[in-house]
Amino acid sequence: MPMLAGRFRRHCVFATLFALAGSTTVPAAEHTLMPTPQTVHIGYFLTILKPVLSVESGDIVTLESTASIVPSVVDASGVVSPSAVPQYQRDIYGTVQDRGPGPHVLTGPIEIKGAMPGDVLEIRILDVQLALDWGYNRQRPYTGTLPDEFPALWNRIIPINRSAKTAEVARGVVVPVDRPFFGIMGLAPDSGRISSGPPGVHGGNMDNKDLTAGTTLYMPVHAPGAMFSAGDAHAAQGHGEVDLTAIETGMRGKFQFIVRKDMKLRWPRAETATHWMVMGLNPDLDEAMKIAVRETIDFLTSKFPNLTREEAYMIASVAVDYHVTQVVDGTKGIHGMIPKSIFK
Repeated sequence: MPMLAGRFRRHCVFATLFALAGSTTVPAAEHTLMPTPQTVHIGYFLTILKPVLSVESGDIVTLESTASIVPSVVDASGVVSPSAVPQYQRDIYGTVQDRGPGPHVLTGPIEIKGAMPGDVLEIRILDVQLALDWGYNRQRPYTGTLPDEFPALWNRIIPINRSAKTAEVARGVVVPVDRPFFGIMGLAPDSGRISSGPPGVHGGNMDNKDLTAGTTLYMPVHAPGAMFSAGDAHAAQGHGEVDLTAIETGMRGKFQFIVRKDMKLRWPRAETATHWMVMGLNPDLDEAMKIAVRETIDFLTSKFPNLTREEAYMIASVAVDYHVTQVVDGTKGIHGMIPKSIFK
């Protein structure tokens, strides 16, 4: 992959997960997509939403997202100056009226030419950088993991030190923000309009802190052009995201999109330099776990045909770490990390 330099050369290892048939060998075109009232949609994914950018398979897009909070709330906090809120954020909240049912401001959609239902979109997350010097955490009434115990609206605007890569979330409590990630990376559904809140087979609000720079995400395509959107940027989050939100902020990501016609997937999967990642998503956490384990077995027996299902089930138990991705989006998430190092 000559277009990938420095630390991203390790993406070559992705060929060990799936044979990269059909991957482009011509130099990739690069694009930039900024959030404006004309390039965002708020709170939903929609099959017939028109693309704000069209790219070829193999192209690279630098995409910026905005924080999903009304600017007046940030201003009223007095924690940061009004100039810290980008003008595009003020324009979006002052102009875009078509919103919901979810709360997230999503940049996109991006059409990847040639992607069709039944294909897989390979999304190489080449880089992720914080775009703001502040973020926020919000607890909404009767939501989160303990809805009856926290019935009041609560907001905290949190300054971010981008140079030190830290954020002081409470007096004397400093959290690293060195592994930012997009909480939402999703494709258009197969029909209709769906909320940006619950994740699903389209990806969406997965809130998976392991989908950071250097990771490749694979998602099944359900609509022509795939129609990728991203947002819900997180400076830091624990597995579970239990109070409803992370340190929500604005972010700039660099993605390479590749249409894979040689792959078929039911659920999103991913890969890092050291692990393969499977996911389970369901309103019931037990069912989400079952899906993740089945995905582990299906992946292992497909990748290593010499393994029986019983052996794959054993490996899932003795070597795979399953994390509670999040429990606050309606549809709960489990993701399993399969270590590459155990396969000789």
